[in-house]
Amino acid sequence: MASIVDIKRRKESIESTGQITKAMKLVSTVKLQRAKQKAEESKAYFNKMYETVTSILATSEKINHPYLKGNDSEKKAVITVSSNRGLAGGYNNNIVKLIRDSGLKKDEVQIYGVGHKAMDTLSHRGYEVVSDDSEMMNEPEYKDAMNLGRRIMAAYEAGEIGEIYLAYTEFKNTVVHIPKLIKLLPVDVDELDTAQKEVDDKTLMNFEPKAEEALSMLIPKYINSMIYGAFVTSVASENGARMQAMDSATSNAEEMIDNLELAYNRARQGAITQELTEIISGANALNE
Repeated sequence: MASIVDIKRRKESIESTGQITKAMKLVSTVKLQRAKQKAEESKAYFNKMYETVTSILATSEKINHPYLKGNDSEKKAVITVSSNRGLAGGYNNNIVKLIRDSGLKKDEVQIYGVGHKAMDTLSHRGYEVVSDDSEMMNEPEYKDAMNLGRRIMAAYEAGEIGEIYLAYTEFKNTVVHIPKLIKLLPVDVDELDTAQKEVDDKTLMNFEPKAEEALSMLIPKYINSMIYGAFVTSVASENGARMQAMDSATSNAEEMIDNLELAYNRARQGAITQELTEIISGANALNE
């Protein structure tokens, strides 16, 4: 059985840890409120952007454009959006699992990392990291998405990569965060929702100016918008996951403190009982 001193030290250590996790929970709660509002305000726009562009591309199969036909490169760019800090439960590891279980061949994947945690883990597992833009996750702005989108589109147009994917965590609510992997380019028309395709088939699509020029202007904006949308919703998910993790850690610390308090009282009572027994035994020995 541990001594009273050991139990007391252990209890003080856990109390200190519990204060830290409680403070981190409060900080994450405040950050979550701001990030949640931003994510909810922008969610409708980015969802509609994705639906609109995929709808346009679904009706543009006969247009000879590299954004629709792709190229001969077997390389696949994957933009991984994670956090720069840990202590967020399974938030970062879920992105790693998402890419690992995606069916994409490791030797064909090029990681464009936004956030150190997932990027570093994927690098240790043998994935090629070609870009590190982790600082973007500190305070994500649309211009950051534009810079990243511009570089990826340049690599796509140059034939260095043949497909572009986006791995991020979608914020549903405070406790539900869904890791998602979506293909940005080239758009797979066959994977579009059947009902949406039926509507698209009946839609007469007119382009002004020419279709090729319109797509050249529209697709980069679509890519930038999707990347920024992933930034915003991932930040909200990160703070929600960290808040939950710190709440769970604080609750565990409180439970451990209660158990140690009980063990401390028992050990103290045992020490008092033993001391009284020794005093009584000594007194009886003197009286004999």
